[in-house]
Amino acid sequence: MSGPEESEPDHRFTLANERTFLAWLRTALALLAAGVAVVQLVPDFGIPAGRKVLGVLLAALALLAAATSVLRWRQVDRAMRRSLPLPPARVPWILAGVLALIAVLTLILLALAPQ
Repeated sequence: MSGPEESEPDHRFTLANERTFLAWLRTALALLAAGVAVVQLVPDFGIPAGRKVLGVLLAALALLAAATSVLRWRQVDRAMRRSLPLPPARVPWILAGVLALIAVLTLILLALAPQ
């Protein structure tokens, strides 16, 4: 039993998928840079390990963005080649939710920091 027949998609769609993949990688790189900056450059919050926790969370989010970008690129490419509907995009919701939690944690750390 063979799988669905594949055909070469329009190059514009293939390149658009690749640009989206590269945008996800830029986002992952920015999150990683932010994590390093928080640990190395931001003054101490006055709370032990506060900077390190934020830095680790941002780096973990960068890892998630980078890893899932490859999976998403492959899923979309496969769907286009097989003339199937595009798969649902769940990862942006997860990334946005985790980033919102990191922002709330940052606000809490800033509010609790000694003046």
